[in-house]
Amino acid sequence: MSPKHFQWRIEDRVGVITLDRPQRKNPLTFESYAELRDHFRKLREDSSVKTVVITGAGGNFCSGGDVHEIIGPLTKMKLPQLLEFTRMTGDLVKAMRHCPQPVIAAVEGVCAGAGAILAMACDLRYAAPSAKVAFLFVRVGLAGCDMGACAILPRIIGQGRAAELLYTGRAMSADEGLAWGFFNKVVDPALPIALEVAQDLSTGPTLAHAVTKKMLHQEWNVTVDQAIDMEAVAQAELMQTKDFLRAYEAFAAKKKPVFQGD
Repeated sequence: MSPKHFQWRIEDRVGVITLDRPQRKNPLTFESYAELRDHFRKLREDSSVKTVVITGAGGNFCSGGDVHEIIGPLTKMKLPQLLEFTRMTGDLVKAMRHCPQPVIAAVEGVCAGAGAILAMACDLRYAAPSAKVAFLFVRVGLAGCDMGACAILPRIIGQGRAAELLYTGRAMSADEGLAWGFFNKVVDPALPIALEVAQDLSTGPTLAHAVTKKMLHQEWNVTVDQAIDMEAVAQAELMQTKDFLRAYEAFAAKKKPVFQGD
């Protein structure tokens, strides 16, 4: 079944999510948050999709939560309802992190609030020069600790830089984001390079990519010695896969390996 609140297409093993409310810079609603969460959860079981790209329609990525459809109603809710909402939005980030496919953001124009969080939660990020990333929560009287921002953003750009963005709510330019390591590359337009990287990754060893993503997240919370032990187990298990054997046989035959994800 096709999603109702965003576009979804598959291009040769690459799934593409397009946030598609361009007249309002692609804001999120209660329904689109939930549908995105559910979509990423389902991707855990979808072996036909090897990588995922998220982008926005109309020259902008995402302006965050819709002022009229989310912010307004939130001001009238009691704590239990508010907590249900904040846990649901956090579950979207968890779903993005826990799906095995590498997730790539193609960012143009406005990337603000929850939109900045979506980009942050991706594994790789490519930007057009027009990209402006702002963690705007302080501008509406909220803390910067939204959907994992205080945990994830410092690990990407550093504690001091993350603190400045989260305290001030100011916009980070594309060039600044590149210099700080938030963006992997700045190129105009951003979507073609994101799709190119996604396509390249989709031909790689699927199981190995999934383990790399899993370890990148899991090793935040362990010592270096523990991480080395975890990686020893993970790598030994991957050495039993057919893709590992294919790579060896291709190397011996002076050919490029054709990975099949098993």
